[in-house]
Amino acid sequence: MMVDVFRGAGTAINIVTVLAGSGIGLLLGNRFPERTRELLTQCLGLFTMVLGATAIIDGLSPALSNEVGKQAPMLIVLGALLLGAITGSLVRLENRLDAGAEWLRGKLARGAEPGRFAEGMVTSTLVFCVGPLSILGSLNDGLGRGAEQLIVKSVLDGFSAVAFASALGLGVAFSVLPLAIYQGALTLLGLGLGEFLSAGQIDALGATGGIILIALGIRLADIKKIQVADLLPALAFAPFLAWLAGQWR
Repeated sequence: MMVDVFRGAGTAINIVTVLAGSGIGLLLGNRFPERTRELLTQCLGLFTMVLGATAIIDGLSPALSNEVGKQAPMLIVLGALLLGAITGSLVRLENRLDAGAEWLRGKLARGAEPGRFAEGMVTSTLVFCVGPLSILGSLNDGLGRGAEQLIVKSVLDGFSAVAFASALGLGVAFSVLPLAIYQGALTLLGLGLGEFLSAGQIDALGATGGIILIALGIRLADIKKIQVADLLPALAFAPFLAWLAGQWR
């Protein structure tokens, strides 16, 4: 049943749950020793990899295969990741995001630990924003189809924020700023342009985002420090390549 709320309510609810979860996590985190916080971060890494795998399975769907052909989906995801990695590394996207987080810390949270603040903000932003629920939920909210998907996401993000804030600190709470901008922009696009992405293009984006989440999980679990933010342009290339493959089919 569709929840009858104003358009944009899903993102507003999402912001509230992340802030509430961050507050609880900050209260809990101060009570944990450093080795416990490190273990919590590694557990979050493992959980993030599971989220990524789920997104990949959902993204490599019949809808995408029907649009681009059975052999094309994996090539589309690979192409998007390669193009995204080249673009992101050339513009040094991760360094810019870290610098932006540090600038924000200096303006609004000078008492926070510098490196830990940026890690918490950037990492939680990636988890909260890179996923099909964030995209589909915001678009559907803007289209007037209800905020159910974003409400479900809000509950998940709230619990995740508790764990992230307890391990990574105050920066997690400030992830609501890019979250609000990102989901708000998608809601406005849905409101103004209607259904501008096909189901297959959204699935290609979701599968690509799933791989980025797995890379983030590997980093959180302290297996390998992958420059995850440099991969973010892949999210723009994925639907474009899916559209291009559909035109050539």
